[in-house]
Amino acid sequence: MRGFTGAETIVVDGFWKNGEGVVLAAAHAAGLTIRLRRLLFAWHEASWYGAEIEETNNERLKRTEMLLTPAVALDYLSAPEPVKLLRVEWTERVDALSELAGLLREALLNGWYTPDWSRWRPEARAWRLDVPQREADALAAWRALVPRLEANGDLGAVQGWLDGTVEELIATNPAAEQAWRGAAAAAGESALAMKAADEDDWLVSIGMKRDHVPFRIALQLLEPGEGRGWRLRPALQDRANGGAWFTLEPSAGDAGPARIAPPDDLPAEWQPHVAARLEREEAKWAAALADWKRFGDGANAEEDASGERVGAAELTDEEAWQFLERESVKLLAAGCSVLLPGWWEAARSRKLRLKAKVKSSVGSSDQSMFGLQQIVDFDWKLAVGDVDMSEAEFLQLAAQNKRLLQVGGEWVHLDPGDMERLRRWLKKNGAKKGFTMRDVFEMHLRGETELEPESEIGEALTAEVELNEHLAAWIAKLNESSELPLVEKPKAFQGELRPYQLQGVSWLAFLRRFGLGACLSDDMGLGKTIQFTAYLQHVMETSGLGPSLLICPTSVIGNWEKELERFAPGIRVLVHYGPKRLRGEEFAAAAADADLVVTSYTLAPIDETELTGVGWDVVCLDEAQNIKNYYTKQSSAIRRLPANHRIALTGTPMENRLTELWSLYDFTNPGYLGSLNEFRQAVVLPIEKDRDEERIAELQRWVKPFMLRRLKKDPAIQLSLPEKNEMNTYLSLTVEQGALYENVVSELMNGLEKAGGLQRRGLILSTLTRLKQVCDHPSLLLKEDRVSSGAWDPERSNKLLRLLEMAEEIAAEGERCLIFTQYVEMGATLKRLLEERLGLPTPYLYGAVPKAERDAMIETFQNEAEPGCAFVLSLKAGGTGLNLTAANHVIHFDRWWNPAVENQATDRAFRIGQRRNVQVHKYVTLGTLEERIDDMIARKQLLNEQVVSGSENWITELSTDELRELFSLRKHRLKG
Repeated sequence: MRGFTGAETIVVDGFWKNGEGVVLAAAHAAGLTIRLRRLLFAWHEASWYGAEIEETNNERLKRTEMLLTPAVALDYLSAPEPVKLLRVEWTERVDALSELAGLLREALLNGWYTPDWSRWRPEARAWRLDVPQREADALAAWRALVPRLEANGDLGAVQGWLDGTVEELIATNPAAEQAWRGAAAAAGESALAMKAADEDDWLVSIGMKRDHVPFRIALQLLEPGEGRGWRLRPALQDRANGGAWFTLEPSAGDAGPARIAPPDDLPAEWQPHVAARLEREEAKWAAALADWKRFGDGANAEEDASGERVGAAELTDEEAWQFLERESVKLLAAGCSVLLPGWWEAARSRKLRLKAKVKSSVGSSDQSMFGLQQIVDFDWKLAVGDVDMSEAEFLQLAAQNKRLLQVGGEWVHLDPGDMERLRRWLKKNGAKKGFTMRDVFEMHLRGETELEPESEIGEALTAEVELNEHLAAWIAKLNESSELPLVEKPKAFQGELRPYQLQGVSWLAFLRRFGLGACLSDDMGLGKTIQFTAYLQHVMETSGLGPSLLICPTSVIGNWEKELERFAPGIRVLVHYGPKRLRGEEFAAAAADADLVVTSYTLAPIDETELTGVGWDVVCLDEAQNIKNYYTKQSSAIRRLPANHRIALTGTPMENRLTELWSLYDFTNPGYLGSLNEFRQAVVLPIEKDRDEERIAELQRWVKPFMLRRLKKDPAIQLSLPEKNEMNTYLSLTVEQGALYENVVSELMNGLEKAGGLQRRGLILSTLTRLKQVCDHPSLLLKEDRVSSGAWDPERSNKLLRLLEMAEEIAAEGERCLIFTQYVEMGATLKRLLEERLGLPTPYLYGAVPKAERDAMIETFQNEAEPGCAFVLSLKAGGTGLNLTAANHVIHFDRWWNPAVENQATDRAFRIGQRRNVQVHKYVTLGTLEERIDDMIARKQLLNEQVVSGSENWITELSTDELRELFSLRKHRLKG
């Protein structure tokens, strides 16, 4: 071994590892072991210069082993080229493998290989060398190499290496894959998958050998017609043109058993070949069907007791089904061609379906009022494909006990087990089984409902619904709100309703008529408050409004008071809030005298006795995502509220999980989406785990009728809103922040090695918070007292410095901004520093601010005659329900990593009433998880966009290596 002054020498051994490839091995050597792969494959592009080669340390043998896949080994060993500074001494065993690689490469390039019929299996293809006799030099080289390989124990490499290389090329090389697909398409998948009994026939069928006979023969099953039953016959087709088939019938003059003889009208050039080829095919058919009782038990492969040949057989209905279902598959496996009726593939996949046809009176003008629990009258029908049968027709067919039947001019396949099960179910339940209107909607929108669960005797028994004309039109209107009849604008409503808003009011009124709950899920800023107010006024003027209840976040109670007073001063409003709120009988009396009681989510469980003691006409939830967690006391208390009509208002019907959507619907239309466990099993798991596109589409159909969702960008809305421009503001960490950041990441990585499941998730989420705090300001993480020397110095955080500079620029332009943060201490510091820097009052809204003070803050900020520039808000307290259109800049100082939540916050400024373009600034710290997660979210297609967004919880499911990559600080981004 030589040092670095000259070329280093290393001995490389190798061997064929069956089923995996070639292993190259070298003894451990100082200075070489960790560089060996890089040095050996420095010029080998096919392995990405060694990057794709698996390397392991064999401590027992004290050597490094590198596994080369068959194709990579073939490419490398046929002409190995290590770096010039490394002198490689290949062992004799590797020399033999290198020579084999060269010969295999030559064979592959020249096409000297063919499918190996003797080893071919449906689950594993096999190949063998086929070097032409004229290639004398190649054959001589192969003969000389075989003894060397045998002596080294590597003779199996010849076959295994060829198999592995061809398969690897098909799997990874687009040209090879396309060639294989072309061969498969030409031959037919069954010919490739199922090896024929005769090698020559099989090679012909897959295109590896040419058949000089001008026609091909198939065994054809002919369906009954013209007084004849099912029958098997040979059929011939021109091999060159692929045209019509000639069906051969037994000769009429033959005595004894029916025999096939070639007819005189066949093309003249076919005649010399027909008899011999028919005899050959008959033998193959008989051999393949030897186990079928119709043609013997295998003792006589060609004829049954009567001497009848397969190609002249007359079949019963049961035998015809056996041939279609089972025996034709055996023939295909044996390499025989089979010609079946064109309808069979469709018929065999059709299941007998039970249908409930809703009677024509349901939903008609004579019966306009119904609710989800109303029992619906219907008639039972059964269907196979496009053929419908009445219950009586079905029972008549079932009595015939046939598998193949012609119904309505169409052949159908009926399973006797399914027939019997349906017959018993109809006899037992047909006249008794009642469906509610909820069941009808579910069956129609989901496609079916379960009548009996899966059992040992068969799959779950399901039924689908067939709507009558009235209900079909009714659901069409729900799915297309533009088709609904519009109500008149309420006379007492003080203001204008945009066309889409009047449509929303009409939709709410339409659902109320049928006692069905509604989720008005318009985009933020489209006026859900106005639409609900107009709906209340409409109900008052048309049918009379009983005491109704509105539950909203505390922060927007004042906003609701003002909006109701402004648009519907005739509605008597009782605000149920504060320490002096009414209780007991006083509350009941006051609620009875009011048209609308307004209260908060916080008070729903505290004052549950008072709130459930009133029979509410309407119960409405504003920012209804507040009940997304089904198990909270707040959510449970709200669900128990009695109501004639339930309405949910929310711009984000689902923030993180599909169960939140279920929770919303369980409030508006209890039971519609089934129980929570049923919903999890049937919907949540297939969608959230597997992103099941079919189940997503099904859920869309299911929820759409009771959710009205319009977006600002929809052309039909025609808002004429100003532009909203979103941009990232990138900032670097200071050196102090960088050091703190790396310490936190190091603590996380050390902790993950010891942490279990729940502990691991908690550790990741707490680290996420700490890293965000570091990116905001070191004092936020270190919990430094703001009066301490140097604490909260803006110079310690580039993010804070940029915010103060940007606020100065906005103030100089005479404009205003909203600043969102999720940390209370950060918000308080921003308020203090902005007031010091700008000399302007800076309100700060967070959860503990009393309602009166909140209302005053908002009113002052919205009054542009009052001095001001910035409004600092915590994301949770100020992210929903507020109208802050005086601001035309929105700054997200730290990120929530939930696009739906951030968009809600942004829409405090970007909503109806905004006259200026809105600039949205999202602060992102370079080199940190803020930058990486921002990139990931930008690429990620969120589930919420498909069904009707995502929290940070997904981060806890990443692997340790992925977490290291996510959290680690990229130092080239770090600046002082």
